[in-house]
Amino acid sequence: MINSDPMGQLGFNARRRPGSGLLAPFVWVAGLVATALAVTVGALLAVFTAAAVAMIALVAGVLVFFAGFALRARRAMTARRRDDGVIDAKKVGDTWVAYGWEKDGR
Repeated sequence: MINSDPMGQLGFNARRRPGSGLLAPFVWVAGLVATALAVTVGALLAVFTAAAVAMIALVAGVLVFFAGFALRARRAMTARRRDDGVIDAKKVGDTWVAYGWEKDGR
């Protein structure tokens, strides 16, 4: 027999089948165990993801720290290199203007 009412199967009573009364508690407990297992796995994955993000942030922080040291050392080396007797010059218009030749001791 064909049921012509498409909305007739909605609601909580539509899920109950005749004859499922004996297995209903076991199915309910199995659903509860599956839900608890899914929640536990989800919580563990969330903890592992948070730990991975924390480690990535820690490694990035160490990398930025050492990059700062490298840039500071590079600036110190360029500051030392400029004091070796080389005269700086800039092109202004069509002429070159030299700086550094008027220092004491030259």
